[in-house]
Amino acid sequence: MGGNEKPMGDTLTICSGCRATDSPAKGGNLAKRLESALAGSGTRVALVDCMIVCGEPVTVSFRAEGKAAYLFSGVNPETQAENLVTFARLYADAADGIVDDVRPCGDLRFRLVGRIPA
Repeated sequence: MGGNEKPMGDTLTICSGCRATDSPAKGGNLAKRLESALAGSGTRVALVDCMIVCGEPVTVSFRAEGKAAYLFSGVNPETQAENLVTFARLYADAADGIVDDVRPCGDLRFRLVGRIPA
């Protein structure tokens, strides 16, 4: 980011590089589904080639300037897309990024690798 640019809002990033489970195609489809579901929310959806969590594809992160970041792995694009949308909304509502109760996110909460402080 350059010196005069304002920080972007929340970013949901999806790893699309895991070849073992054909996640490039799934990641791209998941990104399209999430972009549609989160349209107008201020959450940006991005794809990256690799997050180096190859043993547990698909990997998804949430981050924003001044907020805690989250990393999920082993996310199933077919069954957990709505859980990701729910988490994105909880994350957007948390000024510091700390989501205290992830039970509304269903079994996605069991895919959480870690929360990184802001």
